[in-house]
Amino acid sequence: MRRSAIKAASKELERIDNVFYTYANTTSGVIDPEGIERLCADMEVDPTDVRVLMLAWKMRAEKQGYFTLEEWRVALKALRADSLSKLKKALPELEKEVRRPSNFVDFYSYGFKYCLTEEKQKSIDIESICQLLHIILGSQYQAQVDSFVEYLKTQSDYKVINMDQWMGFYRFCDEISYPDLSNYDPELAWPLILDNFVEWVREKQS
Repeated sequence: MRRSAIKAASKELERIDNVFYTYANTTSGVIDPEGIERLCADMEVDPTDVRVLMLAWKMRAEKQGYFTLEEWRVALKALRADSLSKLKKALPELEKEVRRPSNFVDFYSYGFKYCLTEEKQKSIDIESICQLLHIILGSQYQAQVDSFVEYLKTQSDYKVINMDQWMGFYRFCDEISYPDLSNYDPELAWPLILDNFVEWVREKQS
């Protein structure tokens, strides 16, 4: 690497760090939920906007509501965003990247893991799952999400959803003809909750 290139890279990193410290908590040295709210306000994005979760995915952020300097550097270097305005402009490209089928399954799975806030937690409560489904899948599979959320809120067998059930619902959206459900085969390895959901939909339709 030529000296000029090294110098440019270190300048870029310095600018990336400067943006980070604008929002970081001075005591903890990380961007906390309050910092994320300020960042969202400056980017003119709602904190519940799917693109905020996409940014966390790009950082591989481990803890919900917190961004470390290392995580921040990973994402902003990849997005070539060393200023707030560049970060804002990079969001549509980031969304395109996430929406590629090869990345989307990973993002969908990450969305679930990101919401596991307790140590050794393996499942998420129904209310949070309903919100998460709307944020992540709502724009792509509105009808399926609305119906599944209605089912989740009316049933009483499940209080929480695990990763297997979560991933199963994405597969359902991706593979199953809706609302006729003509190619849904309960003999195949679907999580039981989806068999129950399909039964519930069919009863409503009849």
